[in-house]
Amino acid sequence: MASIVLIQPEIPGNTGAVGRTCVALDMELVLIRPLGFDISDKRVKRSGLDYWPHIRLTEFASWNAFIKEREPRADQLFLFEEYAERSFYDPDYPADAYLVFGRETKGIPEDIVTAHGEQMVSLPMRSDKVRSLNLANTVAAAAYQALRGHI
Repeated sequence: MASIVLIQPEIPGNTGAVGRTCVALDMELVLIRPLGFDISDKRVKRSGLDYWPHIRLTEFASWNAFIKEREPRADQLFLFEEYAERSFYDPDYPADAYLVFGRETKGIPEDIVTAHGEQMVSLPMRSDKVRSLNLANTVAAAAYQALRGHI
């Protein structure tokens, strides 16, 4: 089973929308604390609509706690950053991939990027007028690409 990992998400509506995508694609949603909101926030559930009870949700106190418990292989981790040189079209995603996304305002913390730089990918953008995409949109595009050979 593939998983979406959100590191310290800040906007409840994005997390709710990502949760809905996870339900649609039968993926786990992993949240790395601290969160920028309370998980019971009505805005999270409003974006996730009535799908929220169906989300396979796992929370970790920190990135290190996630790494320690899950022990992901290098070929399972895909860190999404707009400045990554490798396109998200390039990898062959395993069925048990972890698609990792950072905070809406700051991205993936630098220490994580340093430790896992080889696993970074980006969604290509054809226009130089857009710096980045909305987190929920990026997650949806990435999830469908990663599952392309597994659905």
